[in-house]
Amino acid sequence: MSAPHKLGIAATLSLLLLLPVPASCAASDERMIDGFVRVVFSSEFSGPFGSGHYVRKFAGPVRFALDDAVGGKRRRAAERFLRSLPGAIHGLDARLVQPGASPNFVVHLLPRRDYQRVGRQVYGNPFMTVPGSCIVRARYDSRGIVRSDALIVADEGDRLFRRCLVEEVLQGLGPLDDDAEAPQSVFNDRSTASGFTAYDRIILNMLCDDRLRPGMSEAEVRPLLPGILRSARRRVRAR
Repeated sequence: MSAPHKLGIAATLSLLLLLPVPASCAASDERMIDGFVRVVFSSEFSGPFGSGHYVRKFAGPVRFALDDAVGGKRRRAAERFLRSLPGAIHGLDARLVQPGASPNFVVHLLPRRDYQRVGRQVYGNPFMTVPGSCIVRARYDSRGIVRSDALIVADEGDRLFRRCLVEEVLQGLGPLDDDAEAPQSVFNDRSTASGFTAYDRIILNMLCDDRLRPGMSEAEVRPLLPGILRSARRRVRAR
């Protein structure tokens, strides 16, 4: 576990190995709980203070902003998705703010030619090579996520853009690891999913349940998960 109140840094990378996986029925309770623990209590990349093996989520409202270098239909699609999230995730206080406001989650829509430059600025490292076609950097400590930046290459096709937008925004809200066994989930890089699937809606509804607080350990959370999962399933079915 990271030292309390030390800032941890995690990044999630979309490798986008879009290999087909078999279609599956609704995941069992056991699979949902196992998948939740996998993506919430570890990180695809470890920061300098460790992976932060505790609940990572925004402790307060999420204020999205778009840093848009492409415009047009990409911007409109990103705006629609960000505005849809509070209706899809119970307990998420989120909205898209106007330029000049103070966001704590910035979504950068970039042409490929700008991806490295903006990524190096976000990471504060002029020498790094930013991997993949999309990535999210989340800065957090045991009190919660304080800032997320999602970088998305937006000029290399609709499918890549949709997958990147959904995966990086969702992971920037807290589920910072991948799960190679998740059925039809953007948290599984072998999945063909490119939208906000029912499985992923359940994961995010579980995370945003007010019974879970930033900094809680897996041992504290485990006994709560069956009840939280039941609530999340009801909310997703009700949509």
